[in-house]
Amino acid sequence: MKNQKFGAGIWHFATYLDRYATDGYGEPKNVIDCIKLAGQVKDLSVVDINYPYFGGNFTHEKIKSELDKVGLGVIGITPEIYTKEFSRGAFTNPDVGVRRRAHELITEACEAVRFFNASYVKLWPGQDGWDYPFQVDYGTLWKHSMDGVGKLASENPDLKFVIEYKPREPRIKMSYDSVSRTLLGIEKIDLPNIGVLLDFGHAMYGGESAADSAQLAIDYGRLFGMDVNDNYRSWDDDLIAGSLHPLELFEFFYVLRKNNWEGVWQLDQFPFREDSVTMANQAIDFLKSIHKALDDLNIEELKEAQSRHDALKALKIAQKALFGAL
Repeated sequence: MKNQKFGAGIWHFATYLDRYATDGYGEPKNVIDCIKLAGQVKDLSVVDINYPYFGGNFTHEKIKSELDKVGLGVIGITPEIYTKEFSRGAFTNPDVGVRRRAHELITEACEAVRFFNASYVKLWPGQDGWDYPFQVDYGTLWKHSMDGVGKLASENPDLKFVIEYKPREPRIKMSYDSVSRTLLGIEKIDLPNIGVLLDFGHAMYGGESAADSAQLAIDYGRLFGMDVNDNYRSWDDDLIAGSLHPLELFEFFYVLRKNNWEGVWQLDQFPFREDSVTMANQAIDFLKSIHKALDDLNIEELKEAQSRHDALKALKIAQKALFGAL
């Protein structure tokens, strides 16, 4: 197998809480603790890091020093524009001062991307949206969504910005909620340095085919990054990649291979109760099996079956490659 790079969100190694276990599912960790755990994952090359750095007042230099110790690089910086300060929105907040603060925070994150020579600024505007009928003016909300991203991209033409869309949570309805709506916004903004980060699980529980969503983003030249995980299609469970929908995950990676998309295979998983290092290792082992299965897949037979829309033949070819590789 070629030297495929694997990555993970640094939050994969953090301690979580929810509205029931408000005291958390373990001892609190700061970003340095998480970097040390990430360094124990055998095939991990890069991490996506939240900004500001959680758990302490850490400098870029301190973070880089800790990453260097464990041989990890940075693929992206994710500014935290979804916390309490932005509970009524970041780009779409009704308070112009809060919108300005979101812009300032992301601009700071841009400097971190440059410092680490990372690939992109990841925008996950999880609080941008609405919860009730008549709560917002949809036209104004959508304009603010696009204007906020467009201003950043135009001010930082040397950087890539990726929008990670999601159907819902924490807002009931999110501005960037699907691949189609996100692409519409990006095309309307019309700048070359804005793209999609396609989260497999978000596509799944949004009722999409992740493979089809990937093809659509690729067709528009906008697939800049990806995350993988799994869920039961009803919520963003962020379970271990391939645990529930291995065949659909295989098809997702087939579409990437078919289009010569080369990028990091990135984990976005939340091990509330499981050991984070073990979970990451197990997920990467499965992704390596998928990589081998792609090598074993009989492409010509598959193309022939697809040309006839022969579902049973196509499934048999895919299943033979995937399950024979495990």
